[in-house]
Amino acid sequence: MWLLWLILALMAMVAFAFVSRWLLDTPREEPVSGMFFRFTEWYARLVHSLRVEGRHHIPAGRHPGALIVISNHTAGIDPLLIQAACPFEIRWMMAQDMRLPAFEWFWNYAGIISVKRTGRDVRGTRDAIRHLRHGGVIGVFPEGGLERPPRQIRRFHAGVGLLIAKTKVRVLPVIVDGTPAVDHAWASLIRPSRSRVVFHEPIDYADSGLTPDEIALDLRQRYLAWTGWKANDIGSLPGETDAPAPTPG
Repeated sequence: MWLLWLILALMAMVAFAFVSRWLLDTPREEPVSGMFFRFTEWYARLVHSLRVEGRHHIPAGRHPGALIVISNHTAGIDPLLIQAACPFEIRWMMAQDMRLPAFEWFWNYAGIISVKRTGRDVRGTRDAIRHLRHGGVIGVFPEGGLERPPRQIRRFHAGVGLLIAKTKVRVLPVIVDGTPAVDHAWASLIRPSRSRVVFHEPIDYADSGLTPDEIALDLRQRYLAWTGWKANDIGSLPGETDAPAPTPG
């Protein structure tokens, strides 16, 4: 009997070591965030059948250096899908009014950077610049809101160009497609889909000589060319500004 217990104990130790290593092999290298990180991966695969293209364009390692991840905005799950495909942690910028008080603990834990839609509070932009200058990764949705109708590229706010011009860091462009077509950003969390994220080659605007407006325009033109989708030139939604665009919705 003692031999059986010894074998079970050894198996338990091996399993514990494997799970611990699996959870620690994540951006923050600690088990609690590791559980969130691994859950995001499985959630994206099981609920949204996530397909990732252009993986070779994703910088390798848990700490790739300063980077701005740019994406079109289709649904509230966009940040989770992109994060599930990346080995490093992305700090996303999100509209203050989308920061539900009941989940304040999560926003803080995830390092979400809030921005006001009025554009009168530059604290969020300063936090993003500080994080980039410390070698972090920032995620931005430059359209400033969900693409409606789907598969149309809205105007890119100049704020994203300003963020890129001031920090002179690389830009990793991502295209999201196939997410649930629901009216509210959060509703996409519980609606299954067959989603796809496509990563394109990182762009370096450091020596481009382009103004923030020109950078935003150049990025949008690239997205239109990559996707073949229609340009939606309708004006900004009420309350939206040229601050770095928030997420979600």
